[in-house]
Amino acid sequence: MTDHVPTSGAEPQAVVSPLTKAAIFLVALVNSDASSQDAATTLCADVSGLVRAVGFRDLNGRLTCVTGIAAGAWDRLTGLPRPAGLHPFRELRAGGRNAVSTPADLLFHIRATRMDLCFELAGQIAERLAGAATIVDEVHGFSYFDERDLLGFVDGTENPAGAAAARAAIVGAEDPAYAGGSYVIVQKYVHDLAAWNALPVEEQEKIIGRTKLADIELDDAVKPSSAHNALTTITVDGEEVKIVRDNMPFGHVGAGEYGTYFIGYARSPATTEQMLENMFVGSPPGNYDRILDFSTAVTGALFFVPSQSLLDSFGDLGALAAPASARAGDEVMGDGSLHIGSLQKGASQ
Repeated sequence: MTDHVPTSGAEPQAVVSPLTKAAIFLVALVNSDASSQDAATTLCADVSGLVRAVGFRDLNGRLTCVTGIAAGAWDRLTGLPRPAGLHPFRELRAGGRNAVSTPADLLFHIRATRMDLCFELAGQIAERLAGAATIVDEVHGFSYFDERDLLGFVDGTENPAGAAAARAAIVGAEDPAYAGGSYVIVQKYVHDLAAWNALPVEEQEKIIGRTKLADIELDDAVKPSSAHNALTTITVDGEEVKIVRDNMPFGHVGAGEYGTYFIGYARSPATTEQMLENMFVGSPPGNYDRILDFSTAVTGALFFVPSQSLLDSFGDLGALAAPASARAGDEVMGDGSLHIGSLQKGASQ
């Protein structure tokens, strides 16, 4: 793996923040007119200020918001060259299983120890987007007992922490212009809990690859190769490549909807994409993740999370949206940062 050498001054967003008790996930589609796109770009630059204003009401609430931008929106809103790994979410179909790709421009991943802080910030973001964008998905996530999902298993046991989390999730020298950034894939899974709970616990454990009560990984002698944790373990050149998950349960009891919002941050989307291919297609093909017999993905999108430094500078971009031919000569400074002033000057000539 390439050495992790972030560009000097490229402060990441709060990608590797500690897990919290509450979260709201907002996915928005920005209108096509220039005024709406300007409003969305300006909001992106202002999110950190909104977080400070709302979060100051309870400094122990650990309020954060990670802002992600999908491929098409990146082109329209910033006019900057795409980060190396940014592309539309790749849909997967196999044997009736479908990792769907759904429309998305912006992601706001809001986290705090209290739902009221998340709710207030979500409201402020929605107010700023009013008339300029439509929120197409809103999920309120909650912590369920000892970090379990609604299937009853602990979720995220193998998450890296500290420096290892940064190595897993934050772009480094492999794409110096966008060092300090990250890639995030989100999917909303809806579970058939009645069918799942009808399974004996021993069968559930073989599907997940861990014991249900104690959260201990099953021995390889008894764990099937189709176990969830077997298929989502990615090894490159003998080294396991991890991602940072911050999955949250969600549900609506009256509607009988119970699910898991999957969110995975990585320094390259290829890692998460390989996990999904193993799950939906199988490794080898046909040896798929049996969770998918009980869980259906109803959304899917990929976003780039620019560094906090770059995101805060979006207010200077204006309605750049230069054509690709004009962007071909975009200047990258020797320190690896994007010379945004140069981009703006070139676009106006």
